[in-house]
Amino acid sequence: MNAFFIGLQFLTRISIVRQTIWTEKDFGESVKFFPAVGAVLGIFYALIVGLFLFLTEEKFPMFAGALGFSATVILTGGIHFDGFSDSADGLFSGREKEKILEIMKDSRAGAFGVTALITFSAFEISAFIELSKISIVEICAALYCMPIIGRLCMVFVIGFFPYARPTGMGKAFSDYTNSRTIFFAFVEGILLLSPAAIFSERFLIAIPAAIIFSVAVTFCFGKFSMKKIGGVTGDIYGAASMLAELTSVIIFLITGGGIF
Repeated sequence: MNAFFIGLQFLTRISIVRQTIWTEKDFGESVKFFPAVGAVLGIFYALIVGLFLFLTEEKFPMFAGALGFSATVILTGGIHFDGFSDSADGLFSGREKEKILEIMKDSRAGAFGVTALITFSAFEISAFIELSKISIVEICAALYCMPIIGRLCMVFVIGFFPYARPTGMGKAFSDYTNSRTIFFAFVEGILLLSPAAIFSERFLIAIPAAIIFSVAVTFCFGKFSMKKIGGVTGDIYGAASMLAELTSVIIFLITGGGIF
């Protein structure tokens, strides 16, 4: 369980057991528990928004959407938002590989990064608002499943694409991720997503569809990164997770809105 607590502490602001000594092995082995970390986040997201909607009798869906989005930033410490911004700055800079990697390492946000975050935020908040208008069950299910699918897709990106830098914090993830890690994370993710299907038969379609489309989007993003820098980085991991989360929420919205 030490690896799980390390993953939880690294990817979130939630610290159940405070870890002060992180070995590269423990750090790398935490990858297989990423979907479980997503489940912890999902429970908090769903509880925060669900409780708000229940207490206000579902009268303020716009505020609920903003609250849900704020929870994703606060509980993760914005770690993936930083990666998303850095990835956009680097990958869309039009530079060569080494310069792209240098840009991505720069802590300052550029025009591409800011634009990407604003666009992402607009889509995600809007999706949360629309789901809140449908029902508490719809928004809570999406908020619970979203981070699990996001972290599962992160595992796929870590496992299927080479690390672009010779060193780096994310390299431990790559070095200790193999086919067994991916299989373990996949089974874990499916088991954690299954309880959402209890609330509605429709989720038996929505959840698999969200997984399939999210994996497809992150795979394409990984291929794009491969073309630009010959691999992926820690920033790409975070950006992939966010793209998967947004994709899954949109799928929940499409199916929940009766479009299909």
